[in-house]
Amino acid sequence: MSTAATGLVIYSAEGTPYVFDPGALCLELLLTGGPGELSRYEVLHEPDDLGQWLALSRLGLPPADLRVSPDDLRSVHRLRGALWQLARNTARGEPRRAEDVAEINRVAMESPLVPQLALNVSSTWRLPASGAQVLSTIARDAVDLFSGELATRIRECGDPDCYLIFLDTSAPRRRRWCSMETCGNRNKVRALRSRRSARTPTPATPGSRTT
Repeated sequence: MSTAATGLVIYSAEGTPYVFDPGALCLELLLTGGPGELSRYEVLHEPDDLGQWLALSRLGLPPADLRVSPDDLRSVHRLRGALWQLARNTARGEPRRAEDVAEINRVAMESPLVPQLALNVSSTWRLPASGAQVLSTIARDAVDLFSGELATRIRECGDPDCYLIFLDTSAPRRRRWCSMETCGNRNKVRALRSRRSARTPTPATPGSRTT
């Protein structure tokens, strides 16, 4: 069983790969795409795609031990859409939508993954497992996150061109960017250029008088 913050490799707008950890399993699911403008980031096209992603997620499940059906794929798309809306509303201090809460609760009602004690000090999951069990585990993680104290730390990246959502675990609780190496650095460059532009004298136009 893996719950460690390992992070997933994603790509910046410039195509630079970097590791991003949103801070929670349910927020990791948002990295697979989404509705509307997020559809261009879609990676869950086939049932097997969900298994491949889960192997990289903090669950660390081997694809060979998963049984994912076309119905599971449709269900994960619905769950992800509800999580997107709920996460955005929470980050913006807006009310929750009843339909999003209902979808997450519906999925959470199914039996989740079963933890197992291993021979070493770690733990694992009882396998093989179904897609429904995986989705229930993700939904239950969302119930814990959005009903607890950490819900107040859910943030949207401050870059208007970035859609990433993360859990702010910094001590000051003032994290603005998904990553300082990407969006943070990009906005520092923009701010520097803006300050330099403001200090640059405006050239005199032909026929103007200077004193």
